[in-house]
Amino acid sequence: MRPFEHLTVQAADEAIQALAGGDGGNTRLIAGGTDLLPLLKDGLVNPGRLIDIKPARALRHLTFDADGSLRIGALTTLAEIERSSQLAERLPLLRQSVVDAATPQLRAMATVGGNLLQRSRCWYFRGPFDCWLKGGTVCYMRDGENKYAAIFDQGPCRSAHPSDLAPALVALDATVSISGPAGSRTTPVAEFLAPPTNDERVEYRLRPDEMVTEIRIPAEAIAGHGVYLKAMDRRAWAFALVGAAAQVTILDGKVARARLVFSAVANVPWRATAAEALLVGQTLTPDLAAQAADAAIAGASPLAHNGYKVPLARELARRAILAAANLWTETN
Repeated sequence: MRPFEHLTVQAADEAIQALAGGDGGNTRLIAGGTDLLPLLKDGLVNPGRLIDIKPARALRHLTFDADGSLRIGALTTLAEIERSSQLAERLPLLRQSVVDAATPQLRAMATVGGNLLQRSRCWYFRGPFDCWLKGGTVCYMRDGENKYAAIFDQGPCRSAHPSDLAPALVALDATVSISGPAGSRTTPVAEFLAPPTNDERVEYRLRPDEMVTEIRIPAEAIAGHGVYLKAMDRRAWAFALVGAAAQVTILDGKVARARLVFSAVANVPWRATAAEALLVGQTLTPDLAAQAADAAIAGASPLAHNGYKVPLARELARRAILAAANLWTETN
């Protein structure tokens, strides 16, 4: 790790000023540091300046507004989401998505903003390989050890997005607020997280002089009921082999709104729009849930060692859809 300057700020506007005065990508924000510090140690990022934003208390909140929407500050920790009694009652999907996201110690440090900005856990990216995502020409996962790779092909890279929180936010139609020297902007989380391209080899769309300040979930999404189901290769605190976030609103016995979003199957959270379309306007039954689950994995193209993810995703989707509608039991 090379030497760097460390600057502590007290507010978002101070951080933005510091970013604007930095040298582009040579300046980084740090809060919990649960992803950035390993990246620093592995030499994957080498900033000359770190801006500590932990003291910016205005960025740490979890608030239901009068209109029923939810605002989550970028510095809110995963542990705070987990401990929220309001979320446990009104938005269980969000709470479930963080419970097994990491160890309790990491959840106490990891922030919502940092979670959205975390990088790939692919061992070729994290290891001593000049892979495509690091600026090389080859995605070694395609023909190498790809047990944990994506099963949906979104471009040159086949790494799978590691976040459990992100698919839950996409299922809730969440938006992310971003601030920079040019002002503020708001974009859906589903668009903020985007597959890496030749020009932008990163899994999110954030300029070097910008910062995430808040996440907002609209009231109409909160009105439904949802679950997050996660399959791991150990009992707890592991990255998902596959995860499925489902949020369903039923009115007059019919599905009025449906969202189904996978984790760990693509470069970014994968929204199964074909499955959602099958559900809307219909009476939800176990047979319909199975049809939607089949539609959800249509188009998957597994690699040599990750074919198991296809039936796993299908079954998690089926269970998540039924559970979101309070129809799931161990016998169906």
